[in-house]
Order: sequence, then structure tokens, then C-alpha cells
Amino acid sequence: MPKVAIIGTTTWGVTLGVVLASSKVEVWLWARTEQEATRLRNASSHSGVTFPTRLLVTSSLTEALAGAKAVILAVPSQSMRQNIEAVAECLDGSMLIVSAAKGMELGSNKRLSQVIADEVNPDFWSNICVLSGPNLSQEILQNLPAAGVVAAEDEAVARKAQRLLNTPSLCLYTNTDVTGVELGGALKNIIALGAGIADGLGYGDNAKAALITRGLTEITALGVALGANPLTFSGLTGLGDLIATCSSPLSRNHYVGVELTKGRSLEEIIKSMSGVAEGLSTTIVAHNLASQLGVEMPITEKIYQVLYQGLSPRQAALELMEANARHELVGRRWQLFSLFKR
Repeated sequence: MPKVAIIGTTTWGVTLGVVLASSKVEVWLWARTEQEATRLRNASSHSGVTFPTRLLVTSSLTEALAGAKAVILAVPSQSMRQNIEAVAECLDGSMLIVSAAKGMELGSNKRLSQVIADEVNPDFWSNICVLSGPNLSQEILQNLPAAGVVAAEDEAVARKAQRLLNTPSLCLYTNTDVTGVELGGALKNIIALGAGIADGLGYGDNAKAALITRGLTEITALGVALGANPLTFSGLTGLGDLIATCSSPLSRNHYVGVELTKGRSLEEIIKSMSGVAEGLSTTIVAHNLASQLGVEMPITEKIYQVLYQGLSPRQAALELMEANARHELVGRRWQLFSLFKR
């Protein structure tokens, strides 16, 4: 039976552990301290779902990784570098390295697979994969059907990860556009913040459909500027993830958007949450990249102003509606739509 190590006792990390161990894989979940490992062992369940017997918890990184076919990093984006630094010495050339996080690193503005590449032996770069898609943890835990994408630059590596991680309830497709798959999963969280604001303001489904569609267009434009295939954003990790995250109350980013319309401060909202809303840091990174590359991202700009410059959610919505509308496929430096002129 193949063995998989999971780094990160986040909700998503534990969910992946439960689902994989319920299928055909022995899973070792690494906790940073023995106290945390003991707590998880004693809990023996997550969100009412009992841990399978093949899900084992350890505080020993060596024990977790020994003989593993893959290591999955399901950690908050801002701790990815710290975690891969800890893992790097235990890797070997046959082990898949899978990023299951959906964010970008503040400061460097890098995708998380790039952060991983910074810290591991260059000989292992071809083993780096990205797992993404419309995968809300609570539904995955209930064995409700879902699909996702596992991407690697080498199709053979992506298929190897697919065979290992596919389960009866989680159907994984492959892709070689690592940049697009990763950006789709990260950038959609910005639009989900906006969808939460739209719902919180009671703007209805027409407004939210417009926000999702225009949001998809602008994150595709940034993705293309960063080297992604535009078609990737019409798939599971782009449009699919947008639909799930913008529509579901299970989404942390949607929740933050709703709560902002109630007049709560961002600091207060963050303190009330048990997990991380990755869109908060991704908004900063996307705002920086759009500025550097000269890419027009009006929704991202307004979300940034709401989060970090004191703009009210209602005023942000009004300013978006008052924007100078042109051809819907035209935007500053949108190379994807170069046939259309201002």
C-alpha cells in the first residue's frame, strides 16, 4: 500500500488525510508538536467524520516522510517557505512534492510552487505538483462528489500524482500549466471576497454573476501576463473554483466579504475565524503584480482599497458600477484580447 505524508494540520490537510486514508493510501499526518499530535489522536475525528485506521498522526518529520511516495503541503501560504525548509532534507528524487495551498507569498510575490522550488534540490523540481480546484472541505469530508486538477510541468509526473491521489469521490484531472492552475486557485479568493460583499449588501444574483464574470476576465489577464494558458482559467481551477467559492457560505473568503458589509473591522473578523482567508494576502500580491505589469484589475483594486485603505464596501461597489465601460474584452495590457482596441 502506498504511503503519503501530509504536512499541515489545517482543515484542508486533515480533510485530505481522511479522504485518502479512506481509499487506498496509508497517510501520515505531521503535527509540529507532540502536544498537537496527541490532541489529534485523541480526537480521532474531524467535523463528525471518524479518522480511518490508515490515518496516522506523528510529530516526527522523519517518521512521516520515510518511504512516502508523495508529500502534500497543505499549509497557509505565508508559512509555506518555513514548512518546505523543514521538509527539504528528508526528500528524495522519487518523492512527489504536492502544493495543496491556494495563495501567494507576500514580499516575493511568488506562486507557492516557486517558493517550494527555492528551497529544494533543483534535481527534484520536476517532482513539484499543484493540487487545486473547487474543493470545499466540508463537502469533501461528506464524500460528496468533487473534481480537481493536479498539475506538473511533466505530464508523466502529473499522471503519477493523479493515480496516487485520485479517490472514488474526488476525481482528479491533469494539466501541465502549473502557472495557470496555481493562479486560478489563488486569485479566485479575491473575487470571492467581492462576492461576499455583494451578498452582504443584498445586491442579488445578477450583480454577483457580473462580478464573477468580470473577475474571471481580469484574473485571466493577470495569469496570461505571468505566462499562463488562458484556457486553464475556463476549467476547474478557474471558473470551477470561482463558482464554488463565490457561491458557498462554507468559503472563508466569502464570509469575510459578508462580515465587512456589517461594519466589522478586518482585524475583528480575522480574530473570529478558526482558519485563514487566503484572499487577504493574495489581494496584496495581485495588486503589486498588476501594478508592476501594467495589468488593469479594477475589481482587485477596489477589494484592496476596502481591505487596506478604508474604502467602504458600498462605495467600492458604486465606483465599479460607475467605471468607464468599454468593450468587455478590452483592458490595459490585456494581451489575451489584443484584437480588441479601446
